[in-house]
Amino acid sequence: MTPTEESGGVLRGVLAAVPTPVSANGDPDTARFLRHARWCLENGCDGLNVLGTTGEANSFSKGQRLAVMEAAAKGLDTSRLMVGTGTPDLATTIELTCAARDLGYAGALVLPPYYYKGVSDDGLFDWFNSVIAATAGIRVYLYNFPQMTGLPLSPALVRRLAEVHPDRLVGAKDSSGDLSYAADIASIDGFDVFPSDESALAAAGQKGFAGCISATVNLTAPLAAGLWRNHNDETLASAVRAARRNIAAQPLIPAVKHLVAQLHGDLEFERLLPPHLPLTEVQKQSLAATMAA
Repeated sequence: MTPTEESGGVLRGVLAAVPTPVSANGDPDTARFLRHARWCLENGCDGLNVLGTTGEANSFSKGQRLAVMEAAAKGLDTSRLMVGTGTPDLATTIELTCAARDLGYAGALVLPPYYYKGVSDDGLFDWFNSVIAATAGIRVYLYNFPQMTGLPLSPALVRRLAEVHPDRLVGAKDSSGDLSYAADIASIDGFDVFPSDESALAAAGQKGFAGCISATVNLTAPLAAGLWRNHNDETLASAVRAARRNIAAQPLIPAVKHLVAQLHGDLEFERLLPPHLPLTEVQKQSLAATMAA
């Protein structure tokens, strides 16, 4: 494929950052993964982010990540899938991104090389430029999560990359929580920005967001879908904000996995990879009380 013949479809709307269930030996449990992924797509999600932060991508080996990618591509509609392919090293990031292209994913979500802190915009430009140049045929989305990576992607850097690669670099997931920043980069022509909190959907029309990519959408998908269709529904917006606030009051990935386990009546969904720990009984009771309220 040429750079203008990208695989997959154009992603918009409500995307769940899906968790990755794991077996007792720490391998991805692809059967359970597909079960929940299908639930999301059948209950309001326009698409899914596979192997993101909520999916514990960076706790898996390259081989384990490829196993999840292949299972998702075989069992789901890849035109509705974005997959996280970013790693600290360039070669593995390129390899995973090319695999996403070959499997037909709609897009690859790429973190900056998060081990090295304090690197310049020029250095980050060279890194992302190298990834994009070596992976022709798939749309690329930047993943801005400075709280985790220590590497904020400045608006100037995003604009520079978008100008050089207008047909390949098509958007970003912004997990910074700064909606002013998200709106700034959303003003780039043809650049789709997805905040990581579905509450931002209430401002999507005003700020030009393409939707959201959220961990808590794994539970709030029906509400979030309604808010995406009607940004001005304050009743829905209030319900979405409350659900998001209550879930995020606990450690987010353990809370999402716990609630997904409750949703499916299957405690195997709760299992986490180190260094994450399951919720304590006190945390579970607190979460249950706030969600019931």
